[in-house]
Amino acid sequence: MNFSMIVYILAWVLKIEGISMILPLICSLLYRENDIALCFFFIGAASILLGYILTAKKPKKIAFYAREGFVIVAACWVVLSLVGALPFFISGRIPHYIDALFEIVSGFTTTGSSVLSDVEALGKGLLFWRSFSHWIGGMGVLVLVLTVLPLGGGYNMMIMKAESPGPEVSKMVPRVADTAKALYKIYFILTIIMIVIFLLSGMPLFDALCIGFGTAGTGGFAIRNSGMADYSMLSQFLITVFMILFGVNFNVYYLIQRKKFSDAFHSEEARGYFIIIAASTLFITLNIFQSIGRGFLFALHHAFFTVGSIITTTGFSTLDFNEWAVPSQMIILFLMICGACAGSTGGGLKVSRLLILLKSLGKEMHLIIHPEAIRKVRLEGKCLDHAVVRSVSTYLMAYCFIYMISIFLISFDGYDFMTNFSAISATFNNIGPGLGKVGPLSNFSVYSYFSKLVMIFDMLAGRLEIFPMLILFSIKTWRKTN
Repeated sequence: MNFSMIVYILAWVLKIEGISMILPLICSLLYRENDIALCFFFIGAASILLGYILTAKKPKKIAFYAREGFVIVAACWVVLSLVGALPFFISGRIPHYIDALFEIVSGFTTTGSSVLSDVEALGKGLLFWRSFSHWIGGMGVLVLVLTVLPLGGGYNMMIMKAESPGPEVSKMVPRVADTAKALYKIYFILTIIMIVIFLLSGMPLFDALCIGFGTAGTGGFAIRNSGMADYSMLSQFLITVFMILFGVNFNVYYLIQRKKFSDAFHSEEARGYFIIIAASTLFITLNIFQSIGRGFLFALHHAFFTVGSIITTTGFSTLDFNEWAVPSQMIILFLMICGACAGSTGGGLKVSRLLILLKSLGKEMHLIIHPEAIRKVRLEGKCLDHAVVRSVSTYLMAYCFIYMISIFLISFDGYDFMTNFSAISATFNNIGPGLGKVGPLSNFSVYSYFSKLVMIFDMLAGRLEIFPMLILFSIKTWRKTN
């Protein structure tokens, strides 16, 4: 295990986190929240100083392999969260550190689940940091590190594979550092365009920034106690459109940027993603139109917003879908598990994995009927290697195992099955609100600190595609091998 390289990259993450605290520091000063500004100043300065001390000398041995790559990713996200929780805790706005940790892990993992019943009491600086954490975590903090710290030798590809969502990660351009820069360029430009459009629609600047960060990172932290309900229908519609756009695989945007419009248009995963959104929106619209009777346009608007919010795992809400009919709630649960596209800022299983699983099922059924046939699983017009199909099956097995264990562990708090199931669905799939006692108008403060720690692990595991967190806590990872 190359510990010197692990510490070196951890130190770079500390520097970036310290620098990122400058924005909420400025925000706190603008709103004259001097106590919060001091917290950001000292924590940010300490992070930058420690980071510079630990990176003053580059390790002699920079080589590392898959094991170190996964450990680096998981450890960096843990350290990022432990430090990021300090402003909430030290300022006293969230008195218990585990609650503060839950809140910031929810932010960085773009989950949006909260333990706060009165978010507005945090103050503008902490609200900004809370939402900005979505933007930082959306694309991945280590992808940002790779834009300024090209390691060479193929080592950084191991980091990108461990942090990026989806069953398969490929380079857009020959050098991984250039791929990371291309991703962040697209991410940054889309974010700027979205914030400008929000401002033109009449949204206040602070709201446009915070909602923009949450939408880009598909996070879902609200800055008002009413969630998204107070915003105009135009603003809600624009938020929906951008949530869906950020749930698309960023490779599609790269193809559009390179004027390969045909390749972008024929993306099989993107087509499947939009078909699921359209079908779910239509079903829920008809279902709630019949049950609520508030008018077809009302039903269509809120169904579209909720479907866009849940499938992209953003978690914004305009109303309480706990009150919808059971069939609509079942669709919401499916969307929670389904998630957005691979290579996007969304969470969940990913549409590409579902397509691979369905195609694998079709292949096995075909082989049962025609044992002598030769049939390959194809996606995006390419035959998938057996290793990719196997990794998807392995991922699903690990996913189901963690799901069941997590529901079992939090069940000791005594809440009903729907609340526990949706709480794990919301945190593990990085969504935000669930159903029952953790619905859109509620929060996660009802759970014990032990259950919150379980869900903190689930949020990190869900964002990092499970295996980095499992490898970090595996005894075999730390054994010396000959």
